[in-house]
Amino acid sequence: MAEYKAIHGTLFQHKTSDPLVTGVANGTWASGGAMPAARNSGIGEAGTQTATLAFGGLPAPGVTLHYDGTSWSAPGNDLNANRYTMGSFGIQTAAIGAGGDPGTVDTVEQYNGSSWTEIAEINTGRAQNPGGAGTVTAGLIFGGGNPGSVANNESWNGSAWTEVGDLNTARRNAASGGTSTSAILCTGQIDPPVTDTVETWNGTAWTEVAEVNSQRVNVMGAFDDNSEGIIFGGTPGAIASTEYWDGTSWTEIADLSTGRSDGGGCGNETAAICLGGKSPPVIANTEEFTAATITDSIVNDGQCFYRSDTGDFKLSLTQFGTGAWASGGNLNQARSQGASTGSSQTTAMVSAGNKFSPGASYDAVEQYDGTSWTEITEVNTARGHSTGAGTPSAALCVSGILAGQSSGMANVESWNGSSWTEVSDVNSAFSQAGGCGATNTAAVKFGGEVAGGTSTANTETWDGSSWTEVANLNMARTQIGGSGTSTDAMGVGGHPGSGVTNDAETWDGSSWTEISNVNTSRQGGMCIGNSTPLHLFVGGNNSPTYYTITEAWNGTSWTEVADLSTASYNGTSVGGYTNGLVAGGIASAPTQPAATEEWTIPESISNLTITD
Repeated sequence: MAEYKAIHGTLFQHKTSDPLVTGVANGTWASGGAMPAARNSGIGEAGTQTATLAFGGLPAPGVTLHYDGTSWSAPGNDLNANRYTMGSFGIQTAAIGAGGDPGTVDTVEQYNGSSWTEIAEINTGRAQNPGGAGTVTAGLIFGGGNPGSVANNESWNGSAWTEVGDLNTARRNAASGGTSTSAILCTGQIDPPVTDTVETWNGTAWTEVAEVNSQRVNVMGAFDDNSEGIIFGGTPGAIASTEYWDGTSWTEIADLSTGRSDGGGCGNETAAICLGGKSPPVIANTEEFTAATITDSIVNDGQCFYRSDTGDFKLSLTQFGTGAWASGGNLNQARSQGASTGSSQTTAMVSAGNKFSPGASYDAVEQYDGTSWTEITEVNTARGHSTGAGTPSAALCVSGILAGQSSGMANVESWNGSSWTEVSDVNSAFSQAGGCGATNTAAVKFGGEVAGGTSTANTETWDGSSWTEVANLNMARTQIGGSGTSTDAMGVGGHPGSGVTNDAETWDGSSWTEISNVNTSRQGGMCIGNSTPLHLFVGGNNSPTYYTITEAWNGTSWTEVADLSTASYNGTSVGGYTNGLVAGGIASAPTQPAATEEWTIPESISNLTITD
């Protein structure tokens, strides 16, 4: 229960009834004015739902159109160079169109409401719908194809282009929007598969955030910044679904009337327009999204409000200390100590791992979609006792033990969504370590067992090209649980050389800090959590005892919450504090289960205690 004095200065809403705890402003799509002619193939667009600029695309790659919320007009002020699949940003009277086909050009044109003028070229020519965000004096062009997917990001200051921080994952034909300091890029195509990954830009660097629910390419979007917006349409097929981004997660809302891809989109999460595209065939119609009217504003996690009818101060929050496990789909190959990857229940992957027989290990890899596990491309080298990081489209499988061997290995493999590639080895061969990371270009591994069966405190970080030894754990240990990112991680429990420990430490990107111990000492416990202070420590073993225990960390202390259905340790664990899973591992008997258990924690509205 929160204390009022602790949130002094917080903005309170005035309510006469408890609002929704969380929610999405759903809405509807309705027909808008049809364009003069059908158009697709990467229409350049800028503006709002009622003041839209459309330019380029096929079959009229030079034509410029204006929309006023009712009808389209063609003022005759066409592009100087015919193009399609270009990047774009701005408003109806002040816009930028950069790159495009034919020829993957570096040409850039600026629109002033009446004519287009060629301005300074981008440094890297690109087509295939690079992302765009910003204004004619402060913008970005990022990603696209040349001809394969590129990660390059360029910043525009009104007179020149400067290369700035690259995307974590090169991609093309994605949805984008925002400003020069708050941009977003959603899904798209890497080489070659479609991805569900999303990245946000803070003016300095790109960060991978929660994946969309449905992978898609040739998708449209509408964003004012990276904190809120929608995506709609795309392929494979002709997708109709719309997903809403609230800055933390994606929720499916109202479908388009007509599924489509390769069109244009602009506006924001409350008033957007989708124009043209192909369904197939190529179409001219537009659809307009209008958010539903909310009679009482939604209170999001952590927001406060005052009930005037009762005189209560209240707080909406994740209901710490509660939650429940539920059965999910079984693994195809029961395994323990595989490399765990993923940020939620619906985007999980496990690579390699141990078979339930002495000296045997898997090269098999499986992905989870929230319902079932599917086998995909195997790692190059079968191994057990390995460590993972990243997402199902950009992952690492780190070190481990080869079948029949007793010592760990240094080998690392990277997954790009379609194939595994051997990359730079870790500096010290190991097995049974903790590890985590949001992508295959930013990860951390810690602890583990080195030659001779010795527990280590060694920590190494990965930057996408090499491993660097950094500050050691405070306690050397193997079979340590790990979760988080390369700069915000948790390491819990383990085997320090004799017995087991309840020690917990946090990593801030430069050093480890000891925090409050978990309540029950154990090794092989499974850690769940993203880059927030909130984490779970699940299961584990202290021979001969196998645990069902789940402990929740709130940033200050550990609290025991709902137990697993089956006691186990050394399984797969992915996701966040409110939405995670464990799968496989070693269960009491002993056996090696294939079962998946999914964790969900509710939200609630709680009273604030008023203190002086």
